[in-house]
Amino acid sequence: MALSSPSRRGFLSMSAAASIVTLGVTGTFSLLPAQPAGAAQEGAVYPFQVNVPEEALVDLRRRVRATRWPAKETVKDESQGVQLANLQKLVRYWGTDYDWRKVEKTLNALPMFLTEIDGLRIQFIHVKSKHPNALPLIITHGWPGSILELLKVIGPLTDPTAHGGTAEDAFDLVLPSMPGYGFSDQPTEPGWDADRIGLAWDVLMRRLGYEHYVAAGGDWGSVVCDKMAHQAPAGLLGIHVNMPATVPPEVAKFMRAGDPAPDGLSADEKAAYDQLNTFFAKNGAYGSMMTTRPQTVGYGLSDSPAGLAAWMYDKFAQWTYSGGEPERSLTKDEMLDDITLYWLTNSAISSAQLYWENNANNFNAVDISIPAAVTIFPGEIYRAPRSWTERSYHKLIYFNVVDKGGHFAQWEEPQLFSAEMRAAFRSLRQLT
Repeated sequence: MALSSPSRRGFLSMSAAASIVTLGVTGTFSLLPAQPAGAAQEGAVYPFQVNVPEEALVDLRRRVRATRWPAKETVKDESQGVQLANLQKLVRYWGTDYDWRKVEKTLNALPMFLTEIDGLRIQFIHVKSKHPNALPLIITHGWPGSILELLKVIGPLTDPTAHGGTAEDAFDLVLPSMPGYGFSDQPTEPGWDADRIGLAWDVLMRRLGYEHYVAAGGDWGSVVCDKMAHQAPAGLLGIHVNMPATVPPEVAKFMRAGDPAPDGLSADEKAAYDQLNTFFAKNGAYGSMMTTRPQTVGYGLSDSPAGLAAWMYDKFAQWTYSGGEPERSLTKDEMLDDITLYWLTNSAISSAQLYWENNANNFNAVDISIPAAVTIFPGEIYRAPRSWTERSYHKLIYFNVVDKGGHFAQWEEPQLFSAEMRAAFRSLRQLT
């Protein structure tokens, strides 16, 4: 699918200091800024800031206080889902001491921008390194994440000399919010799948003046990177993923049937097979629902703060390297920052629609021929073995297994993730 030049279709005018304003009494909020001078120019990139009106936060706290809680689970573990006591503790803090304004202050201190690509406004952070010859890097977040999960790597990647690296390790960093997520526009028609996002990211990087760049991501970010690698735009030097798609077709057919691991697998391959079999059998219902019925699941998530918090906290608990206690990896404020972003932007449905658009098993082997780097974190949904990874990524320039961190690698272990970025892309810097 070819991306068109930026158009005026669906364009809402904007100001450099965009804000969220209420729409009626429904409790929904939308970005409605006023247009700055020059914004109508094709390819315009202009500043963006967040300023949520107080009534939106008052409405949120009112809804939290009005939560109707379900009965307690009948087991002593999380096998039935998020435990009542854990969620009540988080949600009650959300309605009392939690402070969204700290997030706004953090975001507004960063260089944030808006630009329209193929009819949608894309919000992104763009931080240039002070070091010359920095390598441009675009990182894509996932679900239930956002650009907030990437903030802790900005310093280490753009200013490596202050974080244990050298000037030669520096990156210029571009962190976009995917369509339907955060402050980017929500698609109003089908077609915004991972392929189209990958094409949009190449437009974005070229619009920012980068002739050559690298791309990285986890979760949906890995899927987008894989798509970009297939598209192989002229400027893309290589990718890094920390949720690689590696399951060979002759193995995937057993997994689809829910069968035990086939004969002939190595110990690493069998462990990966068993991890994914458990994921699909016991932990994958969220994905099935969003892949098949995103609109249906979105009503409850858009109307109930506690429901949204439970939906997302469940994944924080399962996917962090925390033994099921996400507070060991992320603070309650960090989790609530992300949950609140979804709530205030009313993006439960629009983010879930990406699953419907993709409608594929994102762990099945890819066939990628541009340079690729992979880091395996121990708390990932599955730990891809090197043997499968080499079959999927034919120019594997870097492969490393680390000893800590989970699915939200940038969020959980920003220093380690940044070190992996430096090592993964070092050999490609000479190509810029």
